[in-house]
Amino acid sequence: MPFVKISADLTLGLVVHPSRPVLDSVQVITRYARRTGATVIARRCDAERVGPEIATVAAEEFADQVDGVISLGGDGTMLGAMRLMVGRQVPVLGVNHGHLGFLIEVTPSELERALDRLTEGRYTLEPHSCLEAGGFTAFNDIVIAAAEPLSSLTLDLEVNGLRHGYYRGDAVIACTPTGSTAYNYAAGGPVISPSAPSVALTPVAPMSGISRSVILGKDDHIVLRNPSEDRALLVSVDGTPADPLRPGAELSVRLRADAVDVVRFDADTHSQRNRVKLSLLDLPLRRDQLVELIPQPLREQAERLRQAHMEDPA
Repeated sequence: MPFVKISADLTLGLVVHPSRPVLDSVQVITRYARRTGATVIARRCDAERVGPEIATVAAEEFADQVDGVISLGGDGTMLGAMRLMVGRQVPVLGVNHGHLGFLIEVTPSELERALDRLTEGRYTLEPHSCLEAGGFTAFNDIVIAAAEPLSSLTLDLEVNGLRHGYYRGDAVIACTPTGSTAYNYAAGGPVISPSAPSVALTPVAPMSGISRSVILGKDDHIVLRNPSEDRALLVSVDGTPADPLRPGAELSVRLRADAVDVVRFDADTHSQRNRVKLSLLDLPLRRDQLVELIPQPLREQAERLRQAHMEDPA
């Protein structure tokens, strides 16, 4: 994707984690704004978190006023920022104040340099797809599960107006390529490349009916129907509870490709970091493959130390 230049008089919007300490990063952004003439705003609900120097606006006005968004938090905060910008052609930059941070490339120590690269236009935009269903937006997954503990669900599947069978088990996951490394992967589903805009439907602990993952294309219209006459089903969107799927009701799911753009400075480095994170989550890699994930300069340094030790073991 070509480089995109952001002018120095842009308006940056901050979306911050509700409890993690982010003030150091806010101060870096404030200094950047003074130096470049950029304007920085936040939502009024985040006023106490960002401090008095950042102007705040009503939440419903925020998305219309920003040229770019900086998320300060973990993947959950990043998903919230992305959700605000769906369809607006506004890039989102994530700064990792969380744990693993699959979606996020920049660490707090790298933020100042990242802001300079934004001004210089030295970055690319990585499009992300989302699932739209029942007025909700999911960048990771939508999960439908039984409402009663230790009980199973039954769910009918229809694709493009044709019935394709049913699920019976603990739950059914519908995920994007981004979300394929989360619950879907833990349930035995496939990891999908971000370059393949598609939806994976994965059953959790299937007992009968469809027992394997199904991959559907970006133009497929998916309907998941609750055939029960008296039992509602639980629905969660990116881990947040949504309205239940009532008896006889259906959930229409569509993939929206290129829903929002995420700022990337070094896609290769981001991909390598995510391979390391996936390996920590039990991605099957041999020892030699794990070594390949170590940055080349560190590998060369380790090899020099090994050679020196062999030459002078004392």
